[in-house]
Amino acid sequence: MKTIFSKLILMAAIAAAPVSAETPHDRFTLGDSFLSDFYVTDSELQSAPGLLVRAEALDERQRLEYGGIQVRLLYTATDGLEEGGITTVSGALFLPKGNPPDGGWPLMAWTHGTVGIADRCAPSWNGRQSQDEDYLNRYLARGYAVVASDYQGLGTKGTHPYLHTRAAAYSNLDIIKAVQGADFPLSKKVVLFGQSQGAAAAIATGGYAPYYAPEIQLVGVVATGAPYFTPAALNALDRLNVVDRPDPLLGYTFLVMTLAEQVDPSFNMFDYLTDYARPIAQRADDLCYASLKKEVINSALSRRNSFKKNPRVGLKKAFNAMGYPHLNLPVPLFFGTGGKDNDTPPRMQKALKIALCKAGTTVQSQFYPDLDHRGVVLPSTSDSLPFVGALFAGQGVAGNCEQI
Repeated sequence: MKTIFSKLILMAAIAAAPVSAETPHDRFTLGDSFLSDFYVTDSELQSAPGLLVRAEALDERQRLEYGGIQVRLLYTATDGLEEGGITTVSGALFLPKGNPPDGGWPLMAWTHGTVGIADRCAPSWNGRQSQDEDYLNRYLARGYAVVASDYQGLGTKGTHPYLHTRAAAYSNLDIIKAVQGADFPLSKKVVLFGQSQGAAAAIATGGYAPYYAPEIQLVGVVATGAPYFTPAALNALDRLNVVDRPDPLLGYTFLVMTLAEQVDPSFNMFDYLTDYARPIAQRADDLCYASLKKEVINSALSRRNSFKKNPRVGLKKAFNAMGYPHLNLPVPLFFGTGGKDNDTPPRMQKALKIALCKAGTTVQSQFYPDLDHRGVVLPSTSDSLPFVGALFAGQGVAGNCEQI
């Protein structure tokens, strides 16, 4: 694999059209479809986690403006659901333009937000939302390389375990090992950064790093809009929801129900869904999240017309899998919150910050009162970019837990 970087300089991007195939509702194969031969692997290749299987140049729709070498990756990772098995996961690597500094490009590991569970939604295949492109370009323009896992089951076989923090952590740590173990000109130091689902993934990855991949030189974590599904947080969300009011966020619930089916054999999402909501919920198998949300809105789905009974009790094991087993991060954490965030409300995020502080994490918290869930991402770089720069320079950063 030591010749892969030099080969990629000469590679031309080869486009491949996705081929869709309808499948029955199988909790372990939801969203599976053939994208291209690149994403298909032989089980004999899956010998150990953190190994690069193959790479190819990205197509134009997946490329970023400020990137130089930009490649799609396939690598081996520990199966976060089974914990012990080896699977393959896809992702991408973006190097800045120009020549790398001595020691290689400083490496940012991007952990993306909700895109859905269908393979065709994998960012290495489908591309990224314009806001995410702008966000990653800001780092590339400043000389940071960006590596980005699609996460287990997005692009590759098996249902994506949505919001499963251990699975996300293993996918993220193994892609870092894979690119640092190849001949890409990258530094050993790494900062994780993520938004929403990706913020949860970044925080969880930071917590798992000392135990799963102590060889990785993680120096910090950046998170915006992170969820925290404690019983208290769920009770607060229940109080905020009006059962008869159309709820544009029900698509999230449908995705969490697919996770529940993976971690709890007794859970069947159709035991809870009404006949009215069932056809929309089933579209999670083939729709990316933005389109699924439109279906929810256009159908005026509410909690009353979507559920025969409250699924919250049945989702208990899923919520457990979405938790953070290791809140004492070994590195500083930048945590940005929008005051008008309805997806992961400020009260939920504050509870997570308090828990992180109590566990001993150095938290640099920033609050943006007029910004919503997605709106917080770009403006927060005025604070997070200096935070990241200080970490790579080996400078200390101060927390502000006493002000949270």
